[in-house]
Amino acid sequence: MIFSILLYASNSSQQSEQTALRFSRSLLQQGHSIHRVFFYGDSVNNTSGLKVTPRDEINITEQWLDLVTEHQVDIVVCIAAAVRRGIIDQKEAQRHSKTAASLAPGFTLSGLGQLADAILHSDRLITFGN
Repeated sequence: MIFSILLYASNSSQQSEQTALRFSRSLLQQGHSIHRVFFYGDSVNNTSGLKVTPRDEINITEQWLDLVTEHQVDIVVCIAAAVRRGIIDQKEAQRHSKTAASLAPGFTLSGLGQLADAILHSDRLITFGN
């Protein structure tokens, strides 16, 4: 079965993202595939390459990037939600005359069309948020 994952959890509650990550790993272990993981709303804050996670907390950004590396999962960040929150790649930094990019390498900025595409190419869309 082909799944896509939609995350829209707030930055203050990583429980939804941790659950989504565990769910995604479980799907892959059971032989299912993930077409795309789409970060939307406040969940885009967890795609910043500039945030520093305390040593006693889970670095959810690194965990998602590990999933990308291990399973070649397509992970997309909503560009409108990201730019609004200061999460930009090099192209957007130049476009908006900013001095640096903040999106962690491995994530891709794109529009809601990628979410629509994920819905069309998946058997199930599973959402995680609060």
